[in-house]
Amino acid sequence: MAAAERGAARPTGDNRTSRRRRRRREHCLRTSGYAPGALPGQSLRARAHVGPGRREVSAGKESAGQLFFPGHESRATEALCWAEGQRLFSAGLNGEIIEYDLQALNIKYAMDAFGGPIWSMAASPSDSQLLVGCEDGSVKLFQITPDKIQFERNFDRQKSRILSLSWHPSGTHIAAGSIDYISVFDVKSGSAVHKMIVDRQYMGVSKRKCIVWGVAFLSDGTVISVDSAGKVQFWDSATGTLVKSHLIANADVQSIAVANQEDSFVVGTAEGTVFHFQLVPVTSNSSEKQWVRTKPFQHHTHDVRTVAHSPTSLISGGTDTHLVIRPLMEKVEVKNYDAALRKITFPHRRLISCSRKRHLLLFQFAHHLELWRLGSTVATGKNGDTLPLSKNADHLLYLKTKGPENIICSCISPCGSWIAYSTASRFFLYRLNYEHDNINLKRVSKMPAFLRSALQILFSEDSTKLFVASNQGALHIVQLSGGSFKHLHAFQPQSGTVEAMCLLAVSPDGNWLAASGTSAGVHVYNVKQLKLHCTVPAYNFPVTAMAIAPNTNNLVIAHSDQQPLLFMDLLDERTLVAVERPLDDIIAQLPPPIKKKKFGT
Repeated sequence: MAAAERGAARPTGDNRTSRRRRRRREHCLRTSGYAPGALPGQSLRARAHVGPGRREVSAGKESAGQLFFPGHESRATEALCWAEGQRLFSAGLNGEIIEYDLQALNIKYAMDAFGGPIWSMAASPSDSQLLVGCEDGSVKLFQITPDKIQFERNFDRQKSRILSLSWHPSGTHIAAGSIDYISVFDVKSGSAVHKMIVDRQYMGVSKRKCIVWGVAFLSDGTVISVDSAGKVQFWDSATGTLVKSHLIANADVQSIAVANQEDSFVVGTAEGTVFHFQLVPVTSNSSEKQWVRTKPFQHHTHDVRTVAHSPTSLISGGTDTHLVIRPLMEKVEVKNYDAALRKITFPHRRLISCSRKRHLLLFQFAHHLELWRLGSTVATGKNGDTLPLSKNADHLLYLKTKGPENIICSCISPCGSWIAYSTASRFFLYRLNYEHDNINLKRVSKMPAFLRSALQILFSEDSTKLFVASNQGALHIVQLSGGSFKHLHAFQPQSGTVEAMCLLAVSPDGNWLAASGTSAGVHVYNVKQLKLHCTVPAYNFPVTAMAIAPNTNNLVIAHSDQQPLLFMDLLDERTLVAVERPLDDIIAQLPPPIKKKKFGT
């Protein structure tokens, strides 16, 4: 853990629910963005502040593919935001602001904000400036330049950490949420012009602290805040006074996002509920309007840590590992796939590989690999029967990576004699020798630098070749012989592009290699002639799995609108292995949700 992170315990409320929630969220920041205990941890997952004057997070962005950036054990991401179109920034408890390369899928650069842990971040309506809120109470303004960001100035320092930020759509003022109060700053001078004290009352009892988890600044000067006392409150920023308050939950309200038209907004709670508010006329013939809570949704079992409001849907995500897209039916013109409720749980990445010859499975975790031999049975039965195991599965190998970087990709060869994996800066290749139930592992040294930061690894069917997709768009072919290797060829990306390849598939005869990139297209290469054969037209949704059929060499592609299994492969003509990750198993490993008292109990 970085030095700046050690003193950054998450602020706590006074009620028992809030204390439990803080401990729970501290845990969530340091575990997987997907299924705990089974999938890579520390991937990007944080609240993205969305509202008027900011780039809107849209469900339609799914059609561009799912991008993945590997994590790091010293980084706990607290905030994400888009700026200048397609520029993505993050900030977190190590005090750094990071910009990402969306093509190479790696970090472009990192900059220390020198304010301790960063809790919040927001881009200006013009996308030319970036604000961060820090542990030391400072609000820092950065200028966004074509290549990097440049520190501009500090605003008046506050007495406690800045947990939420929002720009006025004009770019002249900002609202900053802290503990027990909200500050309104003049951007030009950097001075605080109002301090609005939030009510500490919680269910009729005065509490020690009230944490402002989210703020949204509207065009008419209204500031909407959500806090740890379960309230949604409306403030007049011109006078610094409270206009209206809604108590909507018995626990924290943790996130808020406003529609671009400012006629509705959505909030998420620690109870797993998402509430929709709409601006409606007071009476049928009145021009005066008021905010009304219209629709509650309960699609989550745990904390809803982030929400977004697109033109046609409400998007929410949280501790239960679900990303939920809830369509607004009155906004959907065509009743197609976009009009359906969607829950996205599993990552579109290969985390399991199979050695058919030895009946082995290699499982990829954040910082280690596990090798298992499948169990077997001598029993017989009809189709659909569950047969008892005559021999249980064996845990053969636990291989831990060195350093703080997460494992990006891994693979075991079909013959079971090779294991390869990559982190953001290193590539590892091991030779395995089997002696009865023992495995001897020998690392291949002096791997070439161009294999570093591989995004996908795949062995040929005969285990004599290794295909490596780099984050610069190149596809490398490596010859394996005995305990050594030789680089044979590199397929370079098309001129002017650096499209990272996220999925690979090779034909059983080794003559064809298919590669899927971030644009949802698939390229097919002729391995014998070492040239691009064709490009499959892009589909509306990203590729989640693909394979080349034996005998026919037909390419089979699965997309994200179909593919909930983690892994499936043929061991032989009669045996199919499938790996599922039941949602009940994922939820069982999460901290317990808030218990709700039912009537009559």
